[in-house]
Amino acid sequence: MAEQHAGQVTEQIAGQVTEQIAGQGAGQGAGQGAGQGAGQIIGQITGQGAEDRTARPRPVAVSIGRRPEPVHDVAVYAFEGMAPFELGVVVEVFGLARPELGGLLAAPWYGLKVCADRPGTALDAVGGFALTARHGLDDLAAADTVIVPGVRSAFAGVVSPGLVEALRTAHERGARIVSICSGAFALAAAGLLDGKEATTHWRYAELLQQRYPRVRVNPDVLYVDNGDVLTSAGSAAGIDLCLHLIRRDHGAKVANSVARRFVVAPHRDGGQAQFIEAAVRPVEEDEDGIARSMQWALGHLADPLTVSVLARAARMSDRSYLRHFTARNGTSPMRWVVTQRIAASLALLESPEGSVEEIAAAVGFESAATFRHHFGRVMRTSPTAYRRSFGRGVA
Repeated sequence: MAEQHAGQVTEQIAGQVTEQIAGQGAGQGAGQGAGQGAGQIIGQITGQGAEDRTARPRPVAVSIGRRPEPVHDVAVYAFEGMAPFELGVVVEVFGLARPELGGLLAAPWYGLKVCADRPGTALDAVGGFALTARHGLDDLAAADTVIVPGVRSAFAGVVSPGLVEALRTAHERGARIVSICSGAFALAAAGLLDGKEATTHWRYAELLQQRYPRVRVNPDVLYVDNGDVLTSAGSAAGIDLCLHLIRRDHGAKVANSVARRFVVAPHRDGGQAQFIEAAVRPVEEDEDGIARSMQWALGHLADPLTVSVLARAARMSDRSYLRHFTARNGTSPMRWVVTQRIAASLALLESPEGSVEEIAAAVGFESAATFRHHFGRVMRTSPTAYRRSFGRGVA
């Protein structure tokens, strides 16, 4: 009788677990792609499902009787005196279960570990609270992607020797190393930025260059992608870099879905300036010539677009338009146009229809060669390689 009862209980629990897992995998919806013009060219390109912040923080697909699927391990460094925003960004992007992605994933999703020099020890954070990391630097050194969201004091030059050693170990074994804000100082201390272009928060850029002269510091961009080593500017630029990582790993549709849940713009070019004098905001018709011209351009990406054409749409002179556009957006009009065309091309490349030449023409590039050049600058890969990685039904 005891064995029969135990068998019944086992079957009941297995059934409940199976139903729960099946329910978690069912949520998938559709949302709107980034940008008015991209929406007109590529239609609905993002997905979104039900919010589930109580779901398991390690989104491993599980089925009864089968081994868990592998995940891409992400480790983020926590330290005494840290500002919580950058850490929170990493946890939000890589630590949430995302059942809404459903069948969009062609590669394993992420498993997140928060790591510290002394796991289990309370770490005081800015704002009057403390957090405790369960994992140590051995786990950080073993991760597939390592993210350093800052250091305790960039101005004082305080970088944990244990962190430096763990970063070197991780890099030597092929891990992807990422910094946000002052975290670039830790990567530089480990020698991972020698001879490379890198960025940090504009407040620290001059200091980073002085302290580590072998690093080519660019204070004017949101993030820099060197392949296996990536750096970003401060605060919100960390969101852009994290979404860029998802775009690299899973494609534009998945990145756009995550951005939609995050309630942020799906893509900002890493070359965009850190500091802009005034943010673009929705405006009423005829209230603002710059915004009006941008809205118009998004609907005419396939047309020949020049500064003169955009200036006419804004009812401004070329010189005035160029000056006001750059001051307002932190980038030039034509660089902005190129970025929008690249963004519009991503979902087209993910579809099996159309050659690279046809897609280049559809989003406004004069030739496939020009398209490949700009695509490589923005996405750090070729259109063909991107399609091979993220295309649906593409051999």
